[in-house]
Amino acid sequence: MSKVVENANQAIKGIESGMTLMLGGFGLCGIPENTISALAASEVKDLTCISNNAGVDDFGIGLMLQNKQVKKMISSYVGENQEFERQLLSGELEVDLIPQGTLAERIRATGAGIPAFFTPAGYGTEVAENKEIREFDGKNYILEYSFKSDFAIVKAWKGDTAGNLIFKGTARNFNPMMAMAGKITIAEVEELVPAGELDPNFIHIPGIFVNTIFQGTDYEKRIEQRTVRNS
Repeated sequence: MSKVVENANQAIKGIESGMTLMLGGFGLCGIPENTISALAASEVKDLTCISNNAGVDDFGIGLMLQNKQVKKMISSYVGENQEFERQLLSGELEVDLIPQGTLAERIRATGAGIPAFFTPAGYGTEVAENKEIREFDGKNYILEYSFKSDFAIVKAWKGDTAGNLIFKGTARNFNPMMAMAGKITIAEVEELVPAGELDPNFIHIPGIFVNTIFQGTDYEKRIEQRTVRNS
């Protein structure tokens, strides 16, 4: 069965209200812009979103927050989104803030089939509340669980029709581990080529992990905060 679909609207068929989604990217770098826009234009709601951050007010996951489509955010950094802050303080949005390394490892563990692991990150803080603590070699560790995600949505630089993916530079960030962690993985790519055209030595994620792929368009690749020197 072909993995290739025409656009983001076709790719998100099957995503329903109440589902848990992983969304790749770091800040606004490497986010699946086309798929997020399609979700923002859809009627799905009550979503749980696992993402390093929540975008900005008018871009990325921020579009879905504006539409009140997100019930819960599981993230490590959310400081660039005023609407996120408003919904959090008003009690409209449930938020689970996780140390960034722990977030990354929980995603990686999901893809590796590891149900739980111990980490020292967060011990002695609110992060450790109501979690099992165990001592190893005189040091205390927190038990953390892997995630359960219905869909993973990632963005790559190049992909082929078999679903093999290559990421470019820092846009690699959370995308590869999320691609491995979703029950169903949607990949949007800047360039889609026939199977066999990508050099196997440079493939970051093999197509076995990708269920749906399409070539995106009109990438804005916005920068969160642009700082320049005076001329």
